[in-house]
Amino acid sequence: MAMFSLKMKYIARAAARTLERLSKSFPIVTITGPRQSGKTTLSKIAFPDKTYVSLENPATRDFALEDPKGFLDRLKKGAVIDEIQRVPELFSYLQEIADEPFTGCRFILTGSQQFDLVSSISQSLAGRTGFLTLLPFSIEEIRPAISKRGLDQVLLEGFYPPLHARSIIPADFYPAYIHSYLERDVRRLLNIRDLADFQKFLRLCAGRTANLLNLQELGRDCGISHTTARHWLSVLEASYVVFRLQPYHGNFGKRAVKTPKLYFYDSGIAAFLLGIRTREQMETHPLRGQLFENMIIADILKERYNSGLPPDIYFWRDSNGHEVDLILQEGASLIPVEIKSGTTLKQAWFDNLTGWKAVSKQKTVQPLLVYGGIEEMNRSGIRVKSWKSPSFSKPAARFAGNALSLPVKSSPEPSWG
Repeated sequence: MAMFSLKMKYIARAAARTLERLSKSFPIVTITGPRQSGKTTLSKIAFPDKTYVSLENPATRDFALEDPKGFLDRLKKGAVIDEIQRVPELFSYLQEIADEPFTGCRFILTGSQQFDLVSSISQSLAGRTGFLTLLPFSIEEIRPAISKRGLDQVLLEGFYPPLHARSIIPADFYPAYIHSYLERDVRRLLNIRDLADFQKFLRLCAGRTANLLNLQELGRDCGISHTTARHWLSVLEASYVVFRLQPYHGNFGKRAVKTPKLYFYDSGIAAFLLGIRTREQMETHPLRGQLFENMIIADILKERYNSGLPPDIYFWRDSNGHEVDLILQEGASLIPVEIKSGTTLKQAWFDNLTGWKAVSKQKTVQPLLVYGGIEEMNRSGIRVKSWKSPSFSKPAARFAGNALSLPVKSSPEPSWG
């Protein structure tokens, strides 16, 4: 329970304000997110006067398991408790503490495994804890650093804090991360006889980044059953490695595809699993566009979580293959977003957004095109934004601000039949 001393560069987190707000309203705040996303560092920085304990420590964990009440009695002033899901016996006693008259936030709980954590909280702490999901850095959080790097280098590196706070190179970080965290967590949750099968499963998931998810095909390619593939994927989701982007099909009838798409919470780990090791390999890789789309969608998801907002993001695709990469829901309004990795604008990139305006029966805010270049403009009624734009550091509603006052170029609307 020693006091904490920072030994690496601290990069301010956008979620700090949300954490502060929650701590003023709840006796307990729970921070979830993948391992190495910065949960512990944020907790210690935000609450420097609270004792820090980690349930990853065997001796500490044994004490908490054997005598949970005695363990908490030694923390009368509260504490930051790391990896709380390792000792679910604590939750019942935390419930008693949470039900005492509110005098401020006493405990900050962190966890990197949704299965155990959500199950325990739903039984004991429902309504008694505020929730914050902390993902790896957003583009805005490390903008000063990545502004000096090209897009391909950013896609290669990803956004996990150690890569930027300690300047670890991806080739050193990702093998250790996969071995130390993903495989260890998976072995604890799944009865996997041959770890090579799961490693292959990870690589196959990376190869399907930004694509419709077909679990039967994924299982067949990996040599496992459809049921096993579904279970393994659910563990990756619970460990904040991948997420499924659900389709939006309000008022579109049977034309809309109802299969989700697969994304990684971080483009760097997906790139590593694809075998991309250098910027030059990224430049010519056939999945570069999908990795860029993954980065932008994950970034918008990060900023929503940082602001304490629900995800409310979708994609849309019809049975004829017409697609809008991202649909942001803002109340009763929708913001359709197309994502392209190229640096030179092409007229064809606007077709899906223009087509959406023609068939959508929803209240639509000005469509948005995000691309790999740097110019920004208003073209054909569509707002064009660079991936480096500060807009991506804010909740989606702010994308719909005043369009830039630039000449509008007209183009014919595509026919979607």
